[in-house]
Amino acid sequence: MRKKRENMNKKILVTRSSMPGMDEYVQEIRSLWDTHWITNMGQKHIELQNALKKYLNVDNVELLVNGHMALEMTLQAMNLQGEVITTPFTFASTTHAIVRNGLEPVFCDIDPVTYTMDATKIEDLITDRTCAIMPVHVYGNICDIDGIHRIAHKYELKVIYDAAHAFGETYKGESVGSFGDASCFSFHATKVFNTIEGGAVCYRDKELGARLYELKNFGIHGPEDVDAVGANAKMNEFCAAMGICNLRHIDSEIGKRKVVYDRYMERLAGVNGLQLNSRQPDVTYNYSYFPVLFDERTFGASRNEVFDRLANDGICARKYFYPLTNTFACFHNKYDVDDTPVARSVANRVLTLPLYADLSLDDVDRICDVILDCKA
Repeated sequence: MRKKRENMNKKILVTRSSMPGMDEYVQEIRSLWDTHWITNMGQKHIELQNALKKYLNVDNVELLVNGHMALEMTLQAMNLQGEVITTPFTFASTTHAIVRNGLEPVFCDIDPVTYTMDATKIEDLITDRTCAIMPVHVYGNICDIDGIHRIAHKYELKVIYDAAHAFGETYKGESVGSFGDASCFSFHATKVFNTIEGGAVCYRDKELGARLYELKNFGIHGPEDVDAVGANAKMNEFCAAMGICNLRHIDSEIGKRKVVYDRYMERLAGVNGLQLNSRQPDVTYNYSYFPVLFDERTFGASRNEVFDRLANDGICARKYFYPLTNTFACFHNKYDVDDTPVARSVANRVLTLPLYADLSLDDVDRICDVILDCKA
């Protein structure tokens, strides 16, 4: 009884980083004390790069300090000008990467089931200034890759995927990293696979890779030649070592996440007023998030009311993604949220529940009990 009471009082975070055993990580970084090479694309950097090529089944991977710089440096390396069609239903990084490159985001609405860019609405947004499309895989749901690529080919547009939510996934047997001109990943501590902080770009064009390599190192082309205004976006050796360790365990970690995901489905599927994430055909999932859409009229409680009830019980859920990026104060009402009504509706109703490999099924039940107690 005492243990059960303690569990009820325990705070449940929305996520928790997967980490290897301490001894495994210490062993991995031990050689750094021999070489004193702890940044600037050392041995651990190279090892992780090669391991990711194999795991993701792609030819080219460039490692960066974080997922945002993967997006920002990729856009810069492509030397684009004009407008980029993207989605407002994403993390701030996606939109900021576009704006920080002097490009203009044009917001496309989302599909109400997958929450990814609605490919049927892209062509109406294309102008003579459109240079690229930046779609976002959301919650492990994969974009309409076939539709997007048909449009990109027709109008000769670049496609850069924000694949932060889709590490390790495949679509029709192909690695999600193999699609588009580039696919950008985040290896932040909260992601399915993490390097503490980190990111990567999978790409096709070798020239793009060479440019990324330079730009992430201040634009340095040679010992006495700096031919671009780059940034310091290199992944250090300690982060690379964490990635090497975590990659060894990634399949088992995803398997543990699936157990949590399945319990949520068991408890919440079929509840009137709740829309759960639908599995897509031809996609292998990484079980990165568990989003729930609340219909206040039929469920009897709003998303915000459920959020508050969970918080009062020490359970940290997340309104993810809310607010939409096209409503950010930093853009000074530059964009009209009425242009993306589906995204607005989803953002106002979505809650992502705690999900990580070490989350116990007792805790999942505790979370579900609170949610179901909110139902009228």
